[in-house]
Amino acid sequence: MNGLSFIDDEHMRFPSPELALSDPNGLLAIGGSLHPNRLRAAYYDGIFPWFNAEDPILWWSPDPRAIFVPGEMIVSRSLKKSLRKLPWRITLNQAFADVMAGCAQPRNKQKETWITQEIQLAYLEMHSQGYAHSLEVWLENRLVGGLYGMAVGQVFCGESMFHRETDASKIAMLALHRHLQRSGYQLLDAQVMNPHLGSLGAKEVSRSTFLTLLKLYRDETVDETCWHAREVTIGE
Repeated sequence: MNGLSFIDDEHMRFPSPELALSDPNGLLAIGGSLHPNRLRAAYYDGIFPWFNAEDPILWWSPDPRAIFVPGEMIVSRSLKKSLRKLPWRITLNQAFADVMAGCAQPRNKQKETWITQEIQLAYLEMHSQGYAHSLEVWLENRLVGGLYGMAVGQVFCGESMFHRETDASKIAMLALHRHLQRSGYQLLDAQVMNPHLGSLGAKEVSRSTFLTLLKLYRDETVDETCWHAREVTIGE
């Protein structure tokens, strides 16, 4: 029987993701904290936190799930043209805090963001422990876009991206695809489908299919040096 679970910090285990509510879609549990052990346990089981500043911590595992296969992003003609037009520079893990701050900026007419100070501090700690990573897009020395997420074996769980110049977030996503493909990743978790992700080639799979893929790849390894801070090229 599906139902909302309440959790505390004495127990790091989550209920089965298959028990998540259908309305709201994917809400599984409430409570706990963003302690690194809790976050690692969540992503290992295909669960992620998402809540507003005034909410308690909410944990989700939606059905269906949006995913990419690394390397199968749709690259439009306009994006190819943009790649040639401007001197974009791509780096890994060189400005994690700045990327999170960029992602935390309210979008369009939004008044607030779900990437609260609490979230930022939690993922900064995950970054310091080598679990969370960022990819940055620069024009000269100006950060104009980027994204961040969590690595779980051969699965990368994308959390958020931002742009300050046209196409910068798409370039970040393309660079991420190429990096994951080169590094041996098998799955890119995009969490929840939206029109932007769909235009880039994301596809929806059932939660059970996603969990099967996650269990297949989450204990596999990649080159431990693949996230060393450095500059990369999209074609590298």
